[in-house]
Amino acid sequence: MTDALPDALPAALAVLAAAGGLAAIAGLGRASRLAAELTTLRGLAEGRRRSFGLLARDMNSLGLALLGRAQLLATQSGGEEAGRAFEGEARHLLALADAAAEEAGGAVPARGLQEERFPLAPILREAVAIASAQLGPGKRHWRIAPAIENLAVTADRRALRGALVQVLGRAARATAEADVIEIRADLRPHAASIIIEDEGVGLAIEDLAPIAHDGGADRSRGLGFGLSLARSLLRAHGGELVIEAAPGIGARAFLSLPPERMAAVA
Repeated sequence: MTDALPDALPAALAVLAAAGGLAAIAGLGRASRLAAELTTLRGLAEGRRRSFGLLARDMNSLGLALLGRAQLLATQSGGEEAGRAFEGEARHLLALADAAAEEAGGAVPARGLQEERFPLAPILREAVAIASAQLGPGKRHWRIAPAIENLAVTADRRALRGALVQVLGRAARATAEADVIEIRADLRPHAASIIIEDEGVGLAIEDLAPIAHDGGADRSRGLGFGLSLARSLLRAHGGELVIEAAPGIGARAFLSLPPERMAAVA
């Protein structure tokens, strides 16, 4: 029995070597597949960047053309109202062009969040002014809850303002002349939210995520580019954008942030 072991040893070593070789080959195969998948993902990312770049260029050109048309109309007799309407649409397109250009460059993750602590009320008033300018001749009554004056946030100032502009712009476009848009804050242990409520036409319920802020599924396929960008900006801060709406009743948008990012000023 013991004499047979030396004779069997070379065969056993050969089997082990073959098994090791097969494992190495399998490992090389997995590495090759991963490399191919990585190349595909890089190609998709580059295609996405290029598409957003083209979109930004086209929207910027159209926005500038509309702005020129608005200025021309404003100089003509009886064309002031039409000029203001064209200007509002032009400024909205230019704002979306800026947002698309940021996406083409990688948006917030690529440049990194430039975080600072600042009062919430001034940046909110800036966003209201920008959304109002995009509206053109229309007018909305913006009601900012007094408690917001006592709040501060820790965030990227430009990114938060951009998210606010997109959501406020949606509320303005969904409402009618002289409608009221309410803006308030809600501080809870699990999240701090800026809430924007309107009594506009509402969006289709099936295209939104009415319970996502309570842990429900993400069902926001109806969000347009502007709101999708707002959501990505909030998610870069660890937050979320959720919109509840009912046709004919209105909508409520929650711009949520981690609770440590928003607090009352000491």
